[in-house]
Amino acid sequence: MADKTYVSENFWHDAVNKATTDLFTFGYKHIIQPNFVFNLPPDEAHESMLKFCEVTKKVPPLMWACRTMLNYSDPILETEVMGVQFANPFGLSAGLDKNCDMPVLLDNAGFGFETVGSTTSRPCQGNPKPWFHRLPEYDSMMVHVGLANMGSDKVIDRAEQAWRSAREMQMSVSIARTNDDKVGDLDEGIEDYCISMRRAAGRTAMVEVNISCPNTTAGEPFTASPENLDKLFTELDKVERPQPTLVKMPLNKPWGEMRELLDVLAAHNVQGVSLANLQKDRNGLDIPRDWEGGLSGGPCTRASEALVAQVRRAYGSRFAIAGIGGVFTAEQAYSRIRAGADLVMFISLLMYRGPQQITVLKRGLAELLRRDGFAHVSDAVGVDVE
Repeated sequence: MADKTYVSENFWHDAVNKATTDLFTFGYKHIIQPNFVFNLPPDEAHESMLKFCEVTKKVPPLMWACRTMLNYSDPILETEVMGVQFANPFGLSAGLDKNCDMPVLLDNAGFGFETVGSTTSRPCQGNPKPWFHRLPEYDSMMVHVGLANMGSDKVIDRAEQAWRSAREMQMSVSIARTNDDKVGDLDEGIEDYCISMRRAAGRTAMVEVNISCPNTTAGEPFTASPENLDKLFTELDKVERPQPTLVKMPLNKPWGEMRELLDVLAAHNVQGVSLANLQKDRNGLDIPRDWEGGLSGGPCTRASEALVAQVRRAYGSRFAIAGIGGVFTAEQAYSRIRAGADLVMFISLLMYRGPQQITVLKRGLAELLRRDGFAHVSDAVGVDVE
């Protein structure tokens, strides 16, 4: 990226970028969120957001304006993780863009990467609606989608096309076990994963294996014991794939059990871990008992960062770490990186603060890195646990 022109190095472009981002932040808080997002039930708002992405990606002048005015770039944010080059370490986590509808908008807005899905070998209707409940007092959503998606054959086709045509953004696909009435024994579940892995091989920058979805009828059999997890990855290892593999882990396992699972992954063709999935612990939170699902956002912040630090401390550089959950500010992202995260992923931030917050995060992180004397974001990874 030596010949690239950076926003951070052009006074006027930098000034326009900052002013535009501030304007969008004001507009989202006072106009868009109350009148076009929170005035709708969350399931409807989610569908409207996906339709908006579908329409806007076909309007080149709008994408040019997004790219020119909102996409903050800075060489200090560039990083290489698992052999993949990233313009910045920020990505959309799996769970929002199930069917790969958002890449064009996210690419032009300046995301470093996106993880689509989770997607499954068979098309999946997911759980009965409602899928989402808002908890604004906790900066959280109760999520109970149950892996609804059109099937990994179609989703991976879309992801590959998005990756090949993206300006800078890397694409990852998250694969999971189908949540339907055809679910069988452990061997059936293993073959389900293998089908999607074979489809994904070589067609995205990364692939994530989601073994920790808390909202399925089959539960989480591959986190239930090291033996089950070993059986799964013994078969997945047979699928030749050039791209690195991450595994999305649960948040609420006791450390002893988590370490047994990580020891299994360390013996297989796994380059990274995504830490972590939704928060299941509702203690201390005022949440209606009939709301099913796991918690995103704020309730994940401390537990996710603590888990990142534990894994980095225990395994050093064996795993690349994608830190997920409860990142709303540049300071929180920086703290997650200093705890050991190579990459930082989020979803709830977009809903509660707006899509322009990717720019706020990047600008803020660059300032924090320079304040503390780091030349590149990778230099700050894990400094608080070394």
